[in-house]
This record gives sequence, C-alpha cells and structure tokens, in this order.
Amino acid sequence: MSDPRAADGDLTAKAKIRNAALDLYAEHGEERVSMRAVAAEAGVTVGLVQHHFKTKDGLRRAVEELIVEYHRTAIASVPSDGTPAEVAAARDDAVRAMLKDNPVVVGYMRRVLLDPNGSTSLLSQLTELARDEVSKMRDAGLAGTRRSVAEQTVAMMVRNVGQLFLQPMVDAMWGQLADDPTDTAKPALTVDARN
Repeated sequence: MSDPRAADGDLTAKAKIRNAALDLYAEHGEERVSMRAVAAEAGVTVGLVQHHFKTKDGLRRAVEELIVEYHRTAIASVPSDGTPAEVAAARDDAVRAMLKDNPVVVGYMRRVLLDPNGSTSLLSQLTELARDEVSKMRDAGLAGTRRSVAEQTVAMMVRNVGQLFLQPMVDAMWGQLADDPTDTAKPALTVDARN
C-alpha cells in the first residue's frame, strides 16, 4: 500500500510541513502546537508555513485531508473480487492494517474524534468517504440493500474506528487484571454495529 504522506514522491516543503504538523498534533494535540513549532519540526520558516497554509486552521485542514487520504488509499487497495462479505471484510482489514502501521494517524484521530469540543470536520469527511464507499459497493452488487445507506455507513465506521478508540481501555483493564500467570493472551477487541 502506498503512503499518502509521500504520494508520488511528494516531499515538497508543503508536504514536509503537513507531515510535521500531523506528527506534532498526534503527539501533543493541535491546541498545544504553534505554527512556529511545526516550522521548526519541518525545518522551514514560519513564513513558509503561512505561505502554504495561511492559518493554523488551513494547516489542520491539510492534515485532515491527509488522514482521509490514508483511509481512501487503504480502501482502494482492496480488489472487488469475491463475495460481498469477503470484500467488506478485506476493506475493513485494510483500514485496520493501515491504522496499525500508522500510529500518528491513530493518535490524531483519537485526539480529534474523542474531543467533544474538537473539530467535526474530520468526522464529516470520513463519514462521507464511508457513505461513498457503501454506495459504490451497493451499485456493484457487493453490499446488500436491505439496510439503509446510513445504517451501513455507521456500521462501517464503527467497525473501522471503534476498535482504535476502545482497545486502549481494554489494554488498561487487562494490565490491571492480568496478574494470573495463566492469563497470557490479552483480549483483542472486535466492534460491530447492528440494529
């Protein structure tokens, strides 16, 4: 799977700035990271950050577009061969693998999507991507039509990101409870949404 951070060898100053912002925002949160800190991390001047992104909000939008591109790339990496259930499972697996391979994406998503006062832009973009994919799968006969597009979209989103939000809680509980030497396999959370 290609890496959207360096799509087509894209390591221009603009891409370096965006990538540095993603790294810093994932680790510290956007509200704690100045444009000056992003510039220093990217090895450029603050003026260049402002030239490319104008404002901190513009930089955040670029980071969120990158997060959506990670998801789009993971989904597109799966061929449409197989039964509808096989294709859906393969797409879910591709997104989970992408998230596992890109902890900064997970870190950013956890910070933004779990903050009740945070931006809703990323959630909106990911929801639209999921809805588009559900519609494409339905049109190709790879998804059923018994449930509504909205229900299928929510189910896809919950399957794809529910685990990344809840697994840390499971890990913390396991760390507290796993004092028995026979308990060797930490539970892995699976998430599903049904009516």
